[in-house]
Amino acid sequence: MRRTIAMVAACLLAAVTIAPGGASARAKPDVDTEKALSNGLQVAPKSTAKSKTANAKPAGANPYLALLPDPAAADLSGWDKYLAAKGKERANALKAQKKAPAVSPILVDEDEPVGVRGSNDTPATAQRVPGFGTNSGQNPKARVLGTLSPERVTSQNVPPNTEDDGSITLARDTGIGTTVDGIRTTGVVGDGPHGSAGSGSGDFDVYKLNGQAGESLTVDIDTAAGGTLDSILLLFNEDGEVLATADDDGETLDSLLSFQFRESGTYFVFVTGFLTLPNDPFDSGSGTGADTEGPYGVTISAGVADTDFFAVRLRKGDVLGASVSGAAALVSVYDTVPREVHGSTQDASSIYPASTPLPGGGNAVTEYVAEKAGWHYVAVSSGGGDYDITVEAYRPTLESEAPPVQTLFLDFDGARLNTAIFGGPGVRTLSPFSAFLGRWGLTRADEDAVIDAVLATVEENLKSDLVASGLNGRFRIQIKNSRDHRDTFGQTNVSRIVVGGTIDESGIPTIGIAQTIDPGNFETEETALVLLDVLSDPAGDDASLNTYITPESDKVAFVGRALGNVVAHEAGHFFGDWHVDQFNDIPNLMDQGGNFPVMFAVGPDNIGGTDDDIDVDFGEDIFNPGEGFTGTEDTLSRIVFGVTS
Repeated sequence: MRRTIAMVAACLLAAVTIAPGGASARAKPDVDTEKALSNGLQVAPKSTAKSKTANAKPAGANPYLALLPDPAAADLSGWDKYLAAKGKERANALKAQKKAPAVSPILVDEDEPVGVRGSNDTPATAQRVPGFGTNSGQNPKARVLGTLSPERVTSQNVPPNTEDDGSITLARDTGIGTTVDGIRTTGVVGDGPHGSAGSGSGDFDVYKLNGQAGESLTVDIDTAAGGTLDSILLLFNEDGEVLATADDDGETLDSLLSFQFRESGTYFVFVTGFLTLPNDPFDSGSGTGADTEGPYGVTISAGVADTDFFAVRLRKGDVLGASVSGAAALVSVYDTVPREVHGSTQDASSIYPASTPLPGGGNAVTEYVAEKAGWHYVAVSSGGGDYDITVEAYRPTLESEAPPVQTLFLDFDGARLNTAIFGGPGVRTLSPFSAFLGRWGLTRADEDAVIDAVLATVEENLKSDLVASGLNGRFRIQIKNSRDHRDTFGQTNVSRIVVGGTIDESGIPTIGIAQTIDPGNFETEETALVLLDVLSDPAGDDASLNTYITPESDKVAFVGRALGNVVAHEAGHFFGDWHVDQFNDIPNLMDQGGNFPVMFAVGPDNIGGTDDDIDVDFGEDIFNPGEGFTGTEDTLSRIVFGVTS
């Protein structure tokens, strides 16, 4: 994954005291874990650090599918490479299985001539794809061929920086934006006065440039085979605010950063090693400690980029998928507003269920469930040269003249199941929900009341709120449970969530995990887990409900509400939702782990089960910065169209 995240913060990192459960035991003690994660940076060590092309499955639960007790422990770099490899395997397998299509896709050639920019660079000027759609007489598949023609930039070879160049005030002026378009040079992370041989706080090589509004910056790091540097890139403005970060280019541990300037001004590129970060970008000795070091080559350039937009007319509820190969590294979907609703520089399609028809296998894959009818836009950018886009649209599975009902079955009785579907070790037996009541100071006499509270919360999140949204009319979801109903899992259109068990029993180090992420709900018979050991651990850990229970708490109401929210989170995945940003000011049921008071609906008094507890719902939020997507996700509407007709 090309991890390029546009964020603004007063400073990237600061020495902090980490609360129990709030950061990985493997994280550096002086790294502000929350700020690092919210800027899209991995904190945990990389399992692939010794092999630049390794794509072996990393340890731990898949962070895209799991509600992790500690997201700082996730090896995002390793998972990105693993998912990319699996996405290509999936695409090749589907290609081998497919027969010749009954209808050939619409073939679209870009109207904009090669070498020209500006004629289709915005949604307003997008090239329309006539005949595309899911209505009768339309073709739901298209193949778009085009060329990205960014401004030709000549990069000049220049000698390496001289030390100390480790801060904004000491940065080397590249001349970019004033006298040259770009530079190529070499450097060494670790040779400055603050490298491991010096003060040990960490070495930064900093490059100054002038950016013009509308132009794009590209910073590309290359290290020789066998090199010891695992690079990261940080982009600051002249006020010391971090605007973007990049860690790994999607195939190797080298970094590639792309950033479009919104304002003209002076900017600073920091080159350093994973994971060395500045507490103060104006102080070259403020790093969090020397880490990986070594020589590198870098190309820095700025110029006018080319973005190509193609307009497709969708019906409300259409499930759109797109995959791009060739020169383009970024593919995005824009809605009718228009605003970016799913931008991607990666292929995470191996997370889809096997039954989904959505395309994958490209160097970037996107998807979107249309909230409104009208023109939508597929955009490609970040590169130069020829590209090939596969665009396909489908109707949700539950839509038919005699629509079936999607059942969500909550199993409180424990279960024997094959955890391999979640990446676990195989067939395991999970203990029932009742086994954990005492760990919250509850008794068996409280069990029915807690289950009632869980069910009420799940009903609100996955049924009442969907009806109230007004997005669609015929809701075809029913929620059943093991206390009140016969276990129907295994029957048609029944998905289940097992509420019980532990990490040791399952072999999966997580709180919750879903089988897939399924935009459009094409697979209606899936499983998710909500494990209860971390949630019922002694007080002190942010991920334990006991941390928020005091004598003032209504324990039954709090435990039921918190568990209901976690159940809804896991259901959200197999109904089509990705994670959103857990550290911003928008509470959302699809928040990734790491901000558990919000997920558990704890109010401002930091006590669960009191009058100020909040109502956390599905809704609009930005994608989780560490998972490689950009734009605004409406986690409610994605579910609505997956379970309505």
